[in-house]
Amino acid sequence: MKPAPWQLVFLLLVVVIIWGAPKLPTFAKSLGQSMRIFRKEMKQLGEERDEDKKASSEKEQPKND
Repeated sequence: MKPAPWQLVFLLLVVVIIWGAPKLPTFAKSLGQSMRIFRKEMKQLGEERDEDKKASSEKEQPKND
């Protein structure tokens, strides 16, 4: 469900009223930093999961000696 344009304008207006225009840049900066950290952690988690899968598949393969 995609919000209508008037809903986005209304939401932005409410945010400006609640926090005030001077605080919005710091809020946006904090949000950007949080998103970068989140993406970095998700990437590391995916890499660790891939390494675990690789290690477990190597253990399961029988050796032909």
